[in-house]
Amino acid sequence: MEALQETMIESAAMYIGWGGLIIGIVFGFIVYRTNFCTMGSISDILSFGDYKRFRAWLLASATAIIGVALLERGEIADMNMSMYQTTSLAWGGHIVGGLLFGFGMVFAGGCVSRNLVRAGGGDLRSIVVLMFTGVFGYMTIGGLLGPLRVALFTPMTADLSESMDDQRIGSLVSSITGLGWDIANLVTIIVIAGGILVYCFMDKDFRNSGNHMIAGIGIGLCVVAGWALTGLTYDEFADNPQLISLSYVRPSGDTLDYLMRYTALGAPNFGVVTLAGAMIGGFIGALSRGRLHLTTFADQSDSIRNMFGAALMGIGGVLALGCTVGQALTGFSTLAIGSLITFIFIVVGGIAGVKTMETLA
Repeated sequence: MEALQETMIESAAMYIGWGGLIIGIVFGFIVYRTNFCTMGSISDILSFGDYKRFRAWLLASATAIIGVALLERGEIADMNMSMYQTTSLAWGGHIVGGLLFGFGMVFAGGCVSRNLVRAGGGDLRSIVVLMFTGVFGYMTIGGLLGPLRVALFTPMTADLSESMDDQRIGSLVSSITGLGWDIANLVTIIVIAGGILVYCFMDKDFRNSGNHMIAGIGIGLCVVAGWALTGLTYDEFADNPQLISLSYVRPSGDTLDYLMRYTALGAPNFGVVTLAGAMIGGFIGALSRGRLHLTTFADQSDSIRNMFGAALMGIGGVLALGCTVGQALTGFSTLAIGSLITFIFIVVGGIAGVKTMETLA
């Protein structure tokens, strides 16, 4: 494994570029062919009492949690090197960002990943949504909204370093119970991942739905593959070391920036190539189903609604440090406290969004 890692580090840009593109394509194809949609899963519950797509989302999380645990055990990736495991817990950003993102994704017709695959299938509305998400995300990072973000949310940040070395749920359990870190972390993985699996497969309709099981397991494995790729190419001495997996809010802005400044930026990063890959995967999925065609906004109100939702997703995704994929799957796979908070409030925001749309209809 060390020899493989040394080889990949020497040609990190190549492996990240092609490996990330392939992971993105597989992800986009699965999302399109299985109709995996986090916003749709919330809508299914509220409108029809159908939990299958929500269980697929949870199954993806459980698959990713187990996969990350195996990667760490095999010393392929150390999650303490990821942005999710800092001892600075921005709880205010996770709560408000999750709410804004969840609410916004309903108005935008789906989260960023869903819009990516729809764009690949020829939906011009999704192109606009992605552009607005990227622009408002960048505005929130360091643009017009950046100073406001810092002023409002810096005070709503907790320093966990006095009692914890990271923000894993297992570390919190260890701190509270006095259990050793290894035991507490293992127990946490078993309880959370095991509980999710029991919840998913106790439902007969879900067990009989191969489409939803493929979606959950396949997308979870895409997250694991992203961690493995960036873990094997991770070099702390590089100019920009990156240990990450799938996420799509900031990469929407990064991609716009890359398209405009390609000659100055060199090789694309993991976020850019996986975003491009997801769109290509959506294109292949639409082509395989004979659904490749151009669509656009129905009317003025449809345009405003989608752009409003995209703006909220860009702002919320930056505040929460991720989206339905970047936090509820990638971040949650590390069992970070912040990711769990974001996950919960994305669902709450999504419920509020659906209820609001019903009122406006």
